Formats: sequence, C-alpha cells, structure tokens
Amino acid sequence: MSVVATERKVEIKVEEKNLSVKEKISYGMGDFGNGFMFDLGQLYLLKFFTDVAGIPAAAAGGIFLVSKLFAAVCDPIVGSSIDYRKNIGAKGKFRPYLLFGSMVLAILTVLTFISPNLSPAGKLIYAYASYMIWGIGYSFVNIPYGSLGASMTQNTSDRTSLAAFRQTGSLGALFVTSIAVVPLILLFPNEKIGYPVVMGIMSVIGIIAFYVCYRNCKERIVVKESPKEKLSVKSIFKTFVSNKPLLILVFMTVFTISAYNIKSAMLIYFAQYNLGNVKLMAYMNFIIIGSSFLGVIMLPKLVSRFGKKQAAMIGLGISIAADTVNFFMPSNVVIFTILASIAFIGISIPNGITWAFVSDIIDYGEWKTGERKEGTTYSLFNFSRKLAQSLSGFLSGIGLGLVGYIPNVAQKAGTLVGIKSLLLLYPAIALSIAAVIIGFMYKLTDKKHAEIVQDIHARSESRLS
Repeated sequence: MSVVATERKVEIKVEEKNLSVKEKISYGMGDFGNGFMFDLGQLYLLKFFTDVAGIPAAAAGGIFLVSKLFAAVCDPIVGSSIDYRKNIGAKGKFRPYLLFGSMVLAILTVLTFISPNLSPAGKLIYAYASYMIWGIGYSFVNIPYGSLGASMTQNTSDRTSLAAFRQTGSLGALFVTSIAVVPLILLFPNEKIGYPVVMGIMSVIGIIAFYVCYRNCKERIVVKESPKEKLSVKSIFKTFVSNKPLLILVFMTVFTISAYNIKSAMLIYFAQYNLGNVKLMAYMNFIIIGSSFLGVIMLPKLVSRFGKKQAAMIGLGISIAADTVNFFMPSNVVIFTILASIAFIGISIPNGITWAFVSDIIDYGEWKTGERKEGTTYSLFNFSRKLAQSLSGFLSGIGLGLVGYIPNVAQKAGTLVGIKSLLLLYPAIALSIAAVIIGFMYKLTDKKHAEIVQDIHARSESRLS
C-alpha cells in the first residue's frame, strides 16, 4: 500500500513484504559504527583521565557529569533542528547525517584521548572542552540514526528485527573494542601515544560501518514539511509532556543505561585490582559480551511470545539475579565471568527492545498530536541516555574517590569491596527500579500500537478522499 498525503507533504509507503535481511544488517551496522566511537569513551575515558592525564578520580567524574548533562540539554535542540529542516532531498531526512557526521565524530573521538602538556588546570579545561564538543558531534550522528529506524517501517515484526540487529551491532562493537583496545595500547611504549592512535583506528572502522548503513537503508515514512508550530523551548517541552509513554521510557532508561555503563566503566578497575591482572579484561569480555549475543538471538522469539514489555521484564529479572549473586561470591575470575555473562544476556534483552519502544512512541506522538517528530522524540529519549551516562560516569569517579582509590598501587580491602559494589550492586539496584517502572507504568502494548498505526493510515487515506 502506498499513501501520499499532499496536505502535509507526507509520504508513507507500507510495503507488503518485510524488510530485507540486507537492510536489517545494514541498519545494525549503524550501531556497530556508533559503538566504535561511543564505547571508547564509556570503557576507557575515565581510565585515561585518571591514569594517563593525571586527573583526580572525583574531578574526572565531574567531567562526565557536566559534559553529559550539557550534551543532554543540547539533544532536543539538535533533534528539533532535524525535524524543522527544510528542502529534504533524495538522500532522505536522516541518512546524510550518518555519512558526514561520522567523519567529524571520528576526529573528535581522537581529540578526547589526547593529553596535552599543560598544567593540571589546563588539562582539566581541555578534558571538559573536548568531551563537551564531542557530545554535540555525537548528537548529530546518533539522533538521526535512531530516528531512521522509525522511518524505515511501521511493522511490529520488522521493528523488533531492527531492534535486534541494532543491539547485535552495538554488542559487536562493544565486543571488539573491549577486547582489542587494551592489548593494542600496550604495544606502544607510551600510553599518551597509544591511546589516540588506537582510538583513531577504531574510529575509522566506525566511519566505514556508518557508510554501509547510509548506503543500504531506505526511509519510507518521510515528512517533507516542518511542524506547524515554531521551534522553541515550549514546542520541545510540549512534545515531551504530551507523550506519556515517552516520559515513562525516559524514566526507565535513566536506570537501565546507568547500570549498563557503570559496569563497562568499572570492569577494567575490577580486573586490574580485584583480580590482579588488567589483561584479564580482554578474556573476560570475550566471554561476557560474546554470551550476551544469546540475549539478542532470543529477543525476537521472546517478543513474539510475550510481547515487548514482558520480554523486557524477563531480561531485567535475569540480570538483577545474576549481579546480586555475583556480588556475594568470592572475586574469582571463573565464577565472576560466568555470572557476569548471565547478567549481560539478561540486560541485552531490554536494551535491544528499547529501540522498538522508541519507534512505537514516535508513532504514538503522531497519533496523539497529528505531527510526526522523529528527531525531537528520539532526542528527548536520548536525553535520558545522556543523563544516565552522566550519572554513571559521575558515580564511577565519585565512587572511586569515596572508596579510597589511588591509581597504580595495591588497593586496600575496603577499596576492593567498593569497586565490586560499583560494578555489581549498583546495577542490581538500578535495574530493580527500572523493572518496577516498566512493569507498572508502561501501557503502550503491542496491541495498542497496532491499533494506533491503523488509525494513522486511516487518517492519511481520509485526507485523500
């Protein structure tokens, strides 16, 4: 079926056949490329700040807090500017940002891992400036990429597949970067050289992956007319508060993403000090992240049987149980890796389903208000992710300071317990809160979404009659 509503310059093409495997893989490659720049900051930037740049842990945590909050505030502005963009060409509304924005982001990624020969205050200023600018560059790539999924299809099955392929791409990038980066850096006699060179290599891979996504994905639901209401803080806020499912998803994501990211940031400390060998991180991640692909494989079947909401709850429950047990077990590399793998299998399920939730919420916003604002809606969701990232980075830095962490020395027993608590206990608590939120507050079921899509199509057809 093809619908063209000239009144709002909306083009909707709903094809009978499902999206091709090639297009789904290509969409997943977008988050693969995304991870080759984003994951570097989440995994290694705190360690770079504290151990290479010589920035105190608490101050390094402050960099994450302020920079991510700054980026979170910028996200709705970036998303709205994309929605209000005029003269959309044949390349689409979102795809051009993937092609050109990824190149800029790659350069900015390398710059964040440079420690100039400055005074302690100068290094701190450089760290703040480089990471805040990086955050803006990331928004101009990540928001269009996330919005692209909602414009490719409105079919529930296809959206679940896109979410699974996106999560596969994300995990694939995390798998490679968490295993390869540290051994590559250790090949250099000087970490100040090793970090930016290795990050440059990773970023080039990211650009290539984004190009694959740009080339092979197709926008099918395209709004070629900017919203009637003028762009303002009021219009952005109105989009936010008028979409209750979005509010709930934002609230939930603050806890799920902060839990996920604090795990990523603290694992390198746990490997080096609790287990006594930083090189173990690569081997553990090979198993932990490799195992989490099982969650992605299970995702479509779980959604098909239980629906998106219940499937997300199942994944959260698995991760909470595994992290809780792991915290009380001895710090043994084998026991830790097995339980951490189970936890990652669990958390990969709701993290993957989240992308399908966002696409459904974009449709809900159009149904509720009559205006389709992919960029604004996704950016408001991304606001919660940035808030969670700032929280996890801040808690990691502040937490390390509170437990008495001192770089490159043997840690006290209390410090080791503190590191383990940040790695396992905080995520278990945060995910428990997220489970309560999604379980009791989220009402946009798969059945309700299907009814909404039918109503949107009926409205479009009535405009033509």
